[in-house]
Order: sequence, then structure tokens, then C-alpha cells
Amino acid sequence: MSVLDAFSLKDKVAVITGASKGIGEAIARAYAEAGARVVISSRKQDAVDAAAADLRARGLDAVGIAAHVGQMEDLDRLVQQTLDTYGGIDILVNNAAINPVFGPILDTDEAVFDKIMQVNLKGPFELGKRVHPIMKERGGGSVINISSIGGISPEPGLGIYSVSKAALISLTKVMAKEWGDDRIRVNAICPGLIKTKFSTALWQNEKIKNRVLAQQPIKRIGLPEDVVGLALFLASEASAYCTGAVYMVDGGHVI
Repeated sequence: MSVLDAFSLKDKVAVITGASKGIGEAIARAYAEAGARVVISSRKQDAVDAAAADLRARGLDAVGIAAHVGQMEDLDRLVQQTLDTYGGIDILVNNAAINPVFGPILDTDEAVFDKIMQVNLKGPFELGKRVHPIMKERGGGSVINISSIGGISPEPGLGIYSVSKAALISLTKVMAKEWGDDRIRVNAICPGLIKTKFSTALWQNEKIKNRVLAQQPIKRIGLPEDVVGLALFLASEASAYCTGAVYMVDGGHVI
């Protein structure tokens, strides 16, 4: 196998949540270009249909399946419709996340705490459990959990979001340890400040942006495409000996 062949995703089936825009959409596009059959998932059917249609217009293989990762019946439907369409699942990217509050944890009430944990932690946990037997039967697979540098070092104003992402890192390591014998690799990517709609309140705030850049060796805000190379590596056979690892894509912010 050549080094380029090792990065191929030809005939693999990839499910990416939160994939109608931002980091998820960039990963879905890269996987499709690498030969994967891609399931683009997010909450709204019209959004995932548009993203999938854009890939198909480029001659790539993609479908859109709407699902709210905090709703268990939606996860069941996402998995079943993927099986009905493509017959299996080889790659899962848990990218969907929410952060409905910005401020100190004393201002975060119980309902918001539960909502963040439901989507950012329970969703990846439950979806991972659902794809595990499918990947095992196919001889293995790759699960990639999109965490955050907030899960490594809490960021001001992102308290419970940071807690959820720290827990996702721990879940990644537990999955990796328990599923290794089934040839299922599980790794985490921790983006820093990436220019997406999700993080608009951060990168459009000059004070926050300047504070972030002052800490980084690479003096710019990241782009969704900056996450793509690592996501492709972890999905492909190029990373066959990598599991339970936590990778930063942050311009050196956490150094």
C-alpha cells in the first residue's frame, strides 16, 4: 500500500453529525473527496439535503439524514436509514454540539446544564453504542469525537461547555480501551477557535479574539479546513496504530 492509498476512504461509509455547516461540513466534503459514501446529519432536513446536494453536484456520493443527537429515537433512525442506504457504517464523526450560554457557571441553570450534556456527551455515547456492533461485524472502524481545547483547559465564559468536552475526551479513552479488541479505533480532536457560525460570538468579539491570538504561536483564527487533514488521517488506515489519543488543532493555543 502506498502512502496515498493509506489515506483513501474508497467504499467506506461515514456518518458525520453536525455536518450541514462549519467543521462538520468540511470533514464531510473531505471524506467524500477521499472516496467515502457520506451521510450528512444535522437537525434540519432542508439543511442536510442542501449540503448533500452540493457534494452530489461535484460527482460525490452523499445523502442527508436529519437527526437531533439528543433524541434517542432520532439516533435509531439515523443508524437505520444509513444501513438501508449504504448497508453499513465504517466511520463515525461525533461533531454536533451546543453551547446556549456564555458566562460563569453560577449563571447556568439545571435545564441548560442538562441540555448541554444531552447533546455534547450523551449523544456521542449513545450513537457510539449503536454503531459499535455494525463496525465490529464489518471488521472494525473509526470513531472520531470532536471535543475542544476547552476540554483540556477551561475557557472563560464556556464553563459547562468545557466540562462536557472534558467528559467527551474521557469517553473517547474509555471507548478506545474497551473497543480495541473489536478493531474499532476511537480518537478525539480538540479544535481551538475556528471561524464558524457556532463560534461567531467569540471571533467577532475583538477583545476575545485578541486575547486568543496573543496566546498562540500561529497568529490567526482557524478555519474549518484546518481540521480536515487530521480528521482524514484518523478515519483512514494511515492511523491504524492510533487510538485513545487526543489531538489539538489550535494554532498552539494550549502550549
